[in-house]
Amino acid sequence: MTRATQTPTAEAEAPEAEPTAGTRPPATPAAFPAPAEPQPLAKAPAPGAQPPADAPIPAQATPEPPTPLKRLIPACLTTLSAALWKATALELAILAGHLLLYPTGITQERATPAPTTPDDKATRLPAPPRPPVVLLHGFIDNRSVFVLLRRALAEHGTRTLTSLNYSPLTCDIRTAAELLARHIEDVCERTGSRQVDVVGHSLGGLIARYYVQRLGGDTRVRTLVTLGTPHGGTRAVPLANAHPIVRQMRPGSPVMEELERPAPGCRTRFVSFWSDMDQVMDPPETACVDHPDLLAENIRVTGIGHLALPVHPAVAAGIREALDANLPHQAASDTRRNGLTVA
Repeated sequence: MTRATQTPTAEAEAPEAEPTAGTRPPATPAAFPAPAEPQPLAKAPAPGAQPPADAPIPAQATPEPPTPLKRLIPACLTTLSAALWKATALELAILAGHLLLYPTGITQERATPAPTTPDDKATRLPAPPRPPVVLLHGFIDNRSVFVLLRRALAEHGTRTLTSLNYSPLTCDIRTAAELLARHIEDVCERTGSRQVDVVGHSLGGLIARYYVQRLGGDTRVRTLVTLGTPHGGTRAVPLANAHPIVRQMRPGSPVMEELERPAPGCRTRFVSFWSDMDQVMDPPETACVDHPDLLAENIRVTGIGHLALPVHPAVAAGIREALDANLPHQAASDTRRNGLTVA
């Protein structure tokens, strides 16, 4: 019988050597790769030496650019903030100038005396080609606020200009409206005109409106121009409620309720200039005339505040156009259009 035998391999023929004391077994190449050959250390360049032309440029970390401001603040808010700062700076400049002129307007304006013999045609003044203009200031103010507006109106056409001062201690809009009624009658008597135009700033416009709506003044007032007047009442400056006339300018006051009553057949044309940056009107749209029986045009002014309305030349030009316009009396309309952009 033949017995098959298996030839031993080299691994079987070569028995593993047992490690002796103090020696390690050789490492298997697959498990422990051979260490890389050490690279020579780069020598530091000598002081003042130029690097070779073909030397690689070391990479530098690029700093991350800062986040732009426009990404943090919306563009509309940035634009609004800049416009608000500009309007505020203009308000402060106008306030400083007005404080200097304020003493010049404390006294009442001197009026031309009326003829002593009204029936004498030789002494009666001829009727002016255009109605006289009566200027009425705002709360705790006087006629000095209209210094620039008077000049602008006088330089463009022949007009009789007059101002009325009412006391800063006046506590009732109704009483001030009665004073305005007497003043307008006196102006018509002196000038021979049957009608006048009125320009009122802030509270002055509200007094004139009360005269037109509640005291029959629409027979005398052809056009009433208001500048930043709280036709719907304002909530600004709540700490001023101690003054009675301020309380009358609040929404829902008895005076405001009277002005909301029907006024059928009112013949006066209303032109209201209101500013979207008027900090005294809260909200700004309260300076718009909103009454179904009144022929009203609301002109929005962009870029200025409350004090700049009777001062800014762009507004003065708009007032001249409003006074010179001869619009037909048609159905009342409320057109809150973008009329003036002054910034």
